[in-house]
Amino acid sequence: MTSAASPHLTGGLDTLVIRGRVDADRAELTPRGELVHGCADTLARTLAGLPATVTRVDLDMGGVHFMDTAGLQFLDVLADHGRRRALTVRATNWNGQPRRILELAGLDTTDPLTGPESTGPAPAAPPAVRTVSAVALERAECLHVLQEEVEQLRQAIASRPVIDQARGILMATHGCASDEAWHILRETSQLSNTKLRDVAAAVTASAEADGPAPSAELRTALHRAVARRRRG
Repeated sequence: MTSAASPHLTGGLDTLVIRGRVDADRAELTPRGELVHGCADTLARTLAGLPATVTRVDLDMGGVHFMDTAGLQFLDVLADHGRRRALTVRATNWNGQPRRILELAGLDTTDPLTGPESTGPAPAAPPAVRTVSAVALERAECLHVLQEEVEQLRQAIASRPVIDQARGILMATHGCASDEAWHILRETSQLSNTKLRDVAAAVTASAEADGPAPSAELRTALHRAVARRRRG
């Protein structure tokens, strides 16, 4: 009995291979490789192929040398299988980097599913809840960071044309270099506590025929920024 994961984005075939054997009512599984994207699906296929007579599933994790947050999904699948089938499920012999991930997630490194003292069927136990919590918290944090980065990139792309226009206007108006114009915009933004793209939009609009002049606060900040660059 063997199940293998499909290639993942970091490259490499057979990222995870799960071999196993069934002895009476006990299944012994030996994952080898990495617990990364797709590992939970590989485990689910393996568990689905076990005979209905199996009442205990033991995983020897010694052959797993790398694990990311997908490994916590792997544990979720295993714990859920134990609850649904009223089986005893254990995942032991964690080493190296995967063991460290379990520590960071606040899980029992001896057996993150049932703990060293459990011998009965895996209940709807706190460890499973902790696993879900660890995954959910890390996913939420990563998602928040990615959303912020995407939003900043989106704003930077949208702001680039008007900022370049404003730099050109300042260069023509004050006879300064491109870098100096950039510093004037940044300093005006800081002095007036106004977003850089809003400063650039105000400068650009004021250069148009019948365009509105910048606010008094922006004009003051702009004059101070220009004066500082000239003194510098």
